[in-house]
Amino acid sequence: MENERYLELVNEKKFRQLKHEITEENEVDIASFLEELPLEKAALTFRMLPKELAAQVFAHLSLEFQQYIVEAVTDKELSAIVEDLFIDDMVDFLEEVPSIVVKRVLRNAKEDTRHLINQFLQYPENSAGSVMTAEYVGIKKSITVKQAFEQIRKYGVDKETIYTCYVTDPNRILEGIVSVKTLLLSDEDTGIQDIMDENIISVTTTDDREEAAHVFSRYGLLSLPVVDHENRLCGIITIDDIVEVIEEEATEDFQKMAGLTPSEKPYLKTGVFSLAGNRIVWLLVLMFSAMITGGILESFQDAFVAMPLLVAFIPMLTDTGGNAGSQSSTLVIRGMAVGEIQLRDAFKVLRKELGVSVLVGIVLAAANFIRLYFFQYPGNMMVALTIALSLIVTVIIAKAIGGLLPLGAKLVRVDPAIMAAPIITTIVDAFALIVYLMIAKALLKL
Repeated sequence: MENERYLELVNEKKFRQLKHEITEENEVDIASFLEELPLEKAALTFRMLPKELAAQVFAHLSLEFQQYIVEAVTDKELSAIVEDLFIDDMVDFLEEVPSIVVKRVLRNAKEDTRHLINQFLQYPENSAGSVMTAEYVGIKKSITVKQAFEQIRKYGVDKETIYTCYVTDPNRILEGIVSVKTLLLSDEDTGIQDIMDENIISVTTTDDREEAAHVFSRYGLLSLPVVDHENRLCGIITIDDIVEVIEEEATEDFQKMAGLTPSEKPYLKTGVFSLAGNRIVWLLVLMFSAMITGGILESFQDAFVAMPLLVAFIPMLTDTGGNAGSQSSTLVIRGMAVGEIQLRDAFKVLRKELGVSVLVGIVLAAANFIRLYFFQYPGNMMVALTIALSLIVTVIIAKAIGGLLPLGAKLVRVDPAIMAAPIITTIVDAFALIVYLMIAKALLKL
């Protein structure tokens, strides 16, 4: 896309020429170009777009720009956007903006559209119902393939996807699905009930949207029907919406794993105070929890007085333990996120991590024993043995904790991503010091 060329046209106020050229571009690229402009020029450029294209571009704008556009356009223009925009995109926008903006949007929507939006807004946040769309092709099983194509041609233009048709009875009970591919390959006089697939994969409106994402990933779907608890078809989730869900959930998990309060705003558009607020809570929690480590060191101060050399190995032991635990927790959290690991697999996880930790611990201990005994402190067998044994036990404990804590979090309905590097490191540090100092007191007779 020729952004520099279009920017030049905007600055020269050649909007008629800009309209002629920019309407040939993809709506995603147009939205990206608008966000490079100052708000006033972006709104002016947006308002000259054709009605249908404007709605498509609106769906790809950031929340900040969407809100500004809604406030800048006339009631008539807003009504056109609302009616042309897919319901799921409009609901996503309304869930994030102030109530005064919501009221204006609903005031300029047609009665049936307003009713549909209000219905969608009532679904729980982050549920499958909150991300579905009502723009799907529904057909009856009593019609033929020819009649199905006639319905698709008549109503499909306003639907978000036409690749899959959903077969329902007069009460909207979902009875089957049929793809356009199946319709194309079937005789036009064939009845829909003879070719529809009755083995339906679906989710309910109250299921978590992450569960819907897992279903998409497992079965390789392009769209997924969403039903209520009586199996009535309420809407569908399309692949473009589920990609956004996966991106948002992954971002949230990354932030939690780094000890941050999740934020939906882009980094560069988030204020300094907001960024600080998202970080300070966890930093305070981790700072005070790290005081446990100080208490352990204080209780063993006699050992340090007797052999100050012991202090030199503490950073290596705690860092190794923290890294070992973080490796395990990261793999388990990822496995849980993609559905590979369930709560019932706790014993399998523990057994696997114990096996890995024994092998890793022996290698690390052997490397340190050789370094200490032959190079750093030649002939000092007990010091080298103390460090080696401490490493083995620390790694075993760290990997066991790292593997089981995310599962424990899931058991008590806490996001497993919280049990990542910061928390694991803090817990493992305490255990590593206790193990190290107890082994040192026993072997070195302190």
